Amino acid sequence: MDDTQTSPQVLSGMASEAGRRPHNEDFAAVLAEPPGRATGVAAAIADGIGGAKGGRVAAELAVRQTLDGYLSQSEAKSVRRTAGHAIESANRWIHAQGRMDPALEHMGCTLTVAILRGRRLHVLHVGDTRLYRLRDGRLTRLTVDHRAEGQTNVLTRAIGAQETVRIDYASDELQPHDRLALVTDGVHGALSDRRIEDEMARRDAPDETARRLVRAALDAGSDDNATALVLDVPDLPAADVMGLSQDVADLPMREPPQVGETVDGFELQALLANGRYSRVFRALDQTDGAVLLVKFPKPQVLGAEAQARAAFLRESWVASRVQNPFVGAVLDVPVGRRTSLYLVQPFYAGETLERRLTRRPPVSFEDGLDIAIKLTKAAASLHRAGVIHRDIKPDNVILEAGGGLKLIDLGVARLPNLEAELGADIPGTPSFMAPELFAGDPGDERADIFALGVTAFAMFTGGKLPYGEIEPFTSPRHRRRQALSASRPDLPAWLEATLAKALAVDPKDRFQDAFELAFELENGAIRGAPARRGRPSLYERDPLRFWQVTALVLLVLLLASLAR
Repeated sequence: MDDTQTSPQVLSGMASEAGRRPHNEDFAAVLAEPPGRATGVAAAIADGIGGAKGGRVAAELAVRQTLDGYLSQSEAKSVRRTAGHAIESANRWIHAQGRMDPALEHMGCTLTVAILRGRRLHVLHVGDTRLYRLRDGRLTRLTVDHRAEGQTNVLTRAIGAQETVRIDYASDELQPHDRLALVTDGVHGALSDRRIEDEMARRDAPDETARRLVRAALDAGSDDNATALVLDVPDLPAADVMGLSQDVADLPMREPPQVGETVDGFELQALLANGRYSRVFRALDQTDGAVLLVKFPKPQVLGAEAQARAAFLRESWVASRVQNPFVGAVLDVPVGRRTSLYLVQPFYAGETLERRLTRRPPVSFEDGLDIAIKLTKAAASLHRAGVIHRDIKPDNVILEAGGGLKLIDLGVARLPNLEAELGADIPGTPSFMAPELFAGDPGDERADIFALGVTAFAMFTGGKLPYGEIEPFTSPRHRRRQALSASRPDLPAWLEATLAKALAVDPKDRFQDAFELAFELENGAIRGAPARRGRPSLYERDPLRFWQVTALVLLVLLLASLAR
């Protein structure tokens, strides 16, 4: 899937026939989003009211004005608002013309609109045209006819009938391979839902399916115009930011649960972390038996609700955009299943790099270089998607049992396209933060490169930090950097030079791209095995002990000489 794709892939086909009527008063159309916009694919069908003048005019005007009006408005506004306003505008104009122009007296129509934006379907509906969805071989009607009870020919709502119009609105998730059909009553009035399901389930091309529906209706005795518009959704884009924001806004926050509870079918089996802002459990998904991680925010912390929603949106969006073997995933939970705000992630068997540094032996050159390269490639994949992690550190790196690696926790990531919505956050952990972040800079790729350098330095030195421990709420000066060779004289000089460049105080002096750093790390290994020395001398390993031993030897020699 193309990373730049913002609308679902849609294949469409349409068929329309007058049937036994002298004129065809139906109208339907499909429009894709204009270049550079993120408004999605919009389809509409309308049926001119029979027995009134100008039915075809009303139908065409309703469809054209609605689609043009929606697609011309800002994508920053909600679909319901923009499409609804477009329909209301078309309704007012049609109503006014039907009252002023004798040739169009009382003109009106029904209208059903389907907008496929991001990974969601939005439906707006007035009258008795219908929208059907075929999913997994089952047909579902997504609209309700606005007809007088017991009377098939009397509409209770129509475009143009009144100066104002009441519009049904619904929204639902799209899934790959969904098939939609918008039809007029000339089709659904002659065909049962079962027959429509059978025709759609044949999975012919959309235009062939539309023709078969229309022909089947006419063969079944339909005495009205018959129109069908069929849409196929073979693929979906990465999660749409606006849609994710709406989903997050609708989810309540609950008190963090306890071990043993079951939340939405996730059995919480063990507590893995209990931090200031969140609580993380190992959980069993009772629907398929998968072992997962479930992270719940803590709403009682001041300001945590806004932070939790922002972190949820960041991590969900990044997971949808970045597919990399070294970046941790976030699993999609259907909107209907999730009843509160939490994140679900795969359970990666292994340990954090932070925990690995607490035990001996120290990380070897070969293992450390492999970890550093994989971690740098993970950051590079994020940067390519326009994501700045801003909290790279050993505690956010999982070393998997089979040699794999996962960079996790994107809760404070910088997403330039979302910054206006999410606002500012404390961007990371002080000891791993680049100097410019302390000055209020939001951070770019070079800030992550600095954090990569600190993480690699800590990995090779057993947890030591190049600029020392930095306390929160301080303004460090980053004046003196510790030498890698002071702790690990067995490591090659080229590695120390590489990390020194990544750890430069001025961002302009660092690697400007994570791929550049990864290339340097890989090429350093390719240049040959490190120039290894023998076992470090006692002086290098323990200068104090060296001088103690030396003094003892001199004392023994002195005593021996005096005894002669």
